[in-house]
Amino acid sequence: MQAEAAASLMTTKMDLNAIVEQMETGDQDSALAALQSYTKEMNQCFTFSNEDGLDREHLGELVLGFLNRDLQPSCLLACLETVRILSRDKHRLDPFITRSAMLTLARYAGIVVDITATPAHSHLVEGQVEGEGGDGEEAAEVSSNIVKESSPHSENSDQEVIVEALKSICNILLHNETGQVVAADLQLIKGVAERLKQCHDPTWNHEVRFFDLRLTFLLTALRVDVRTQLAQELHGISLLGNQLDATLGLCWPDTLETARAGFESIPPEELPPLSREQAERAMEILKILFNITFDTTRRKVDEEEAAEYRHLGAILRHCLLSHADGEERTEEFHSHTVNLLGNLPLPCLDVLLMPKVQQGSIEYMGVNMDAVNMLLEFMERKLDRGHKLKETLLPSLNLLTESARIHRETRKFLRSKVLPPLRDVKNRPEVGNALRNKIVRLMTHIDTDVKDYAAEFLFVLCKENVSRFIKYTGYGNAAGLLAARGLLRGGRESGIYSEDEDSETEEYREAKAHINPITGVVEEEQPNPMEGMTEEQKELEAMKLVSMFDRLSRCNVIQPMQLGMDGKMREMTPEDLHKVAHNPLVQSEEPANSESEDDAQ
Repeated sequence: MQAEAAASLMTTKMDLNAIVEQMETGDQDSALAALQSYTKEMNQCFTFSNEDGLDREHLGELVLGFLNRDLQPSCLLACLETVRILSRDKHRLDPFITRSAMLTLARYAGIVVDITATPAHSHLVEGQVEGEGGDGEEAAEVSSNIVKESSPHSENSDQEVIVEALKSICNILLHNETGQVVAADLQLIKGVAERLKQCHDPTWNHEVRFFDLRLTFLLTALRVDVRTQLAQELHGISLLGNQLDATLGLCWPDTLETARAGFESIPPEELPPLSREQAERAMEILKILFNITFDTTRRKVDEEEAAEYRHLGAILRHCLLSHADGEERTEEFHSHTVNLLGNLPLPCLDVLLMPKVQQGSIEYMGVNMDAVNMLLEFMERKLDRGHKLKETLLPSLNLLTESARIHRETRKFLRSKVLPPLRDVKNRPEVGNALRNKIVRLMTHIDTDVKDYAAEFLFVLCKENVSRFIKYTGYGNAAGLLAARGLLRGGRESGIYSEDEDSETEEYREAKAHINPITGVVEEEQPNPMEGMTEEQKELEAMKLVSMFDRLSRCNVIQPMQLGMDGKMREMTPEDLHKVAHNPLVQSEEPANSESEDDAQ
């Protein structure tokens, strides 16, 4: 086996030497034959041996030399295909990361802009890439998409040249920091943006459009300065919003209301699925928009920006209600849409509710809830799968939480679905297959973020009312959020919510007095362990218990805590333990609960 591998390596090395020799002659016909042989053999190669690394670098230098000459179309395409293959090797990119080499490739990609040469002064800053839990997974996905075999040749050879050059630049940016710096210095984002403006021009085929977007995604993912430049100087929200509009083939029957051109009268659920090419381009656009908007919720936006975001939000609503070719691609498409919706300024999310109610729409309080219902179903699917909940579930869960916090109709609709009037008082809140049960189970999840987001969602649906929150989740499940907010004594957060009417069910009213607030269910009566004991015996048992607590505390095994007047837990001192021992039945002073118990939707 080793002998075969060694023989194969020797053959490859000899072939590479022969190709280099043919290139060194400078003859285009000889070079064309050699490079076509090389690209045919190496087209599916994504890993490279170090043995012939220097030879590959030399081949790269020779190919670049050819690219600076006036070449026949076939030889030009063969040279660029060779660069695409060679640029897959992240350890041998030196020939391609110089300013002149990048400029040559940019020229063939058609994205060169007239700039004054300035030294690259900025360094790579790792940016937030949509859905990234770590940079390896996203990089692997990008790599697998940008270096695969090119599609069959189209009739327009110029576009084949553009695509091969774009693929090579994408490979270089993915693998090399110096290449990223040079690309930013050459202002490649400006050249790409110019072509992106031609979103309605039928000249450009799918591959040119797709790799324009892939290059833009890489630049905005890897360079903070380019991300800012696209968002501000190049008006990226409007530019890419128009791209998404054109890709989906939208028309606008009314302000902030979209439809598929040619299918205006067809309900969203009956629209034909997006083609594979449409979905691929749309997802690239969504990822780029995510990169340039992820800090939007942390700053104020002016009226002009808010109008742009509302326009974008209307398009994203259409994305939510659209389907791609296949369930898996649809799920991915919706994931990118939800991630981007989470970046929009919260007041702009009202566009999700703006379309008029039509036949087949889900109506609640006179409002079209199609988009909100789709978000809820999407969230539940992610929850049921249980895979990487932090990355897959939290974007939709947080989006629903914030929408419910600021939009009354959204909150009431979600509450009718997630927290309907309580009838089951026999089973614990975390037991069962209803959506409430599933989310309550998350409140004790091992991941702190998952646990906190789940609790926050239900707390907002309860209008941040402690007694109502405990009613639906049980005090034990609710304690984490209440302790963090200083609400263990009860009360209510300062959120502004409308008043609802009481709608307690008959079942809940009858069982209310017998419900254990810790577990949230009616439990069988347990025998009283102190039954038959005298007062002296009770006090003796209490002293024993306090003494055990004191010993464990002094040995740092436990730290006794008690509820302070501010609603937060504080450490118990030996004096506190002494007081409890001599007054075991003393209750903490409870503030009057002025909140009426109501459960209207």
